[in-house]
Amino acid sequence: MSTLQSVGSSGRTTSTTEDNINDEEQEMTKLALASFQAKEEEIERKKMEVKGKVESQLSRAEEETRRLVRVWEELEVLTDPMRKEVAMVRKKIDVINREIKSLGQTCQKKEKEYREVLEAFNEKNNEKTQLTSTLVEVEIHNSL
Repeated sequence: MSTLQSVGSSGRTTSTTEDNINDEEQEMTKLALASFQAKEEEIERKKMEVKGKVESQLSRAEEETRRLVRVWEELEVLTDPMRKEVAMVRKKIDVINREIKSLGQTCQKKEKEYREVLEAFNEKNNEKTQLTSTLVEVEIHNSL
């Protein structure tokens, strides 16, 4: 391989092969730099696309949240009177349950009294029957 030497403006001697290598290295460096910049620009473009999509989804989510809050408030307005009505009905049920309990106890007492009185009545009725029989026997015995 023959190399030509030349003297540059700085007074230094360089060879043509070295110049070619330097030119090739510079060209490769420029290409690598251009490729790197293109990739950076592509990354930045995609980053901006993703950012736009995320912001769009975020704004939709915020709007949906506001809609849900409005719907929730409307539901509460509708259920509030029902809550009051349900509370009143529950209170009435509690009062009636207390009355039923009291009436049940009274009924049990009355049933107990009834059984006692019925038992006393049956005893007196049996006693009357025996006395009547005895009286009939005595009259029959006296009439003879």
